[in-house]
Amino acid sequence: MQLEYSFIIPVFNRPNEIKELLESFANLEFTDSFEIIIVEDGSTEASVDVVNSFKSTLNIVYLVKPNSGPGDSRNFGMKHASGNYFIILDSDCILPKNYLFYVNKSLQSEFVDCYGGPDAAKDSFSNLQKAINFAMTSFLTTGGIRGGRRCIDKFQPRSFNMGISKEAFLATNGFGNIHPGEDPDLSIRLWKLNFKTKLIPEAFVYHKRRISWGKFYTQVNKFGKVRPILNLWHPDTKKVTYWFPFLFVFGLLISIILLVFYKWFWPILLYGFYVILVFLVSLLKTKNILVACYAIIAVLLQFVGYGYGFIESVFAINILKKDPKEHFPELFFKS
Repeated sequence: MQLEYSFIIPVFNRPNEIKELLESFANLEFTDSFEIIIVEDGSTEASVDVVNSFKSTLNIVYLVKPNSGPGDSRNFGMKHASGNYFIILDSDCILPKNYLFYVNKSLQSEFVDCYGGPDAAKDSFSNLQKAINFAMTSFLTTGGIRGGRRCIDKFQPRSFNMGISKEAFLATNGFGNIHPGEDPDLSIRLWKLNFKTKLIPEAFVYHKRRISWGKFYTQVNKFGKVRPILNLWHPDTKKVTYWFPFLFVFGLLISIILLVFYKWFWPILLYGFYVILVFLVSLLKTKNILVACYAIIAVLLQFVGYGYGFIESVFAINILKKDPKEHFPELFFKS
């Protein structure tokens, strides 16, 4: 099967991001042709001038539509693409020059209808970006679900860096209108239709998140809220590991109470050991003491934000029997 690649990139008020991403496209080491579909998702700060500056060197299609969220925008782009294999990227990503080479090599040797790749931090990223990247990708936190390890029973590609065949897109109708969470939902629906997914470890992207501590907390809090909704939709995918962030935070609170009222030191010492481990592993990886310190903050924020969102969603959906779309409207776009 001859693979013809179409990159699908939704963008919302991020012309500077698109410029960096398109610059990385211009440096790709890949001899076959490919197209790039930029979907302007109701932006007030359009990227048209940036896109036009690359049209002489790249095969770009620029589409404009009303704002309806990233999932619907990706679907819109795939409907207008001419290729038979779609590669979906976030606008805040930068491609290594050999990205498409590794994707094509892997799919030619072992074809699957959906793949995902990891994300990484460039040396030029800020200390905050590097720390948050560590929190989002380390085996000490997410356990490798974003592509940090090879031995995953069924890999769920994430939409910042994933590919899907045209056949699989047509069979599933693409992404749903939940966000975040639209990517694992799509992966699960693909599995139910007997499509296979896999991780391509070499096909990583540099994920340059434009983020602050507050935005990071909001993001992981939404991740926590989404998971019980996905468990409701796909009960066969429930795992006890989804409870770990909440249990981590709950255990930390109990450890503090035991220390203050009963002078029990050993529970809090276990948490202290974990914090030291996070510091040492991040220091070994980044060779930057400040990033290692920031990584501790990022990891704790990640657990607190996700854990609180998760238990809030569990209580609302499983105990109060609330409708997710009505109770958490911030998690759903209207297409």
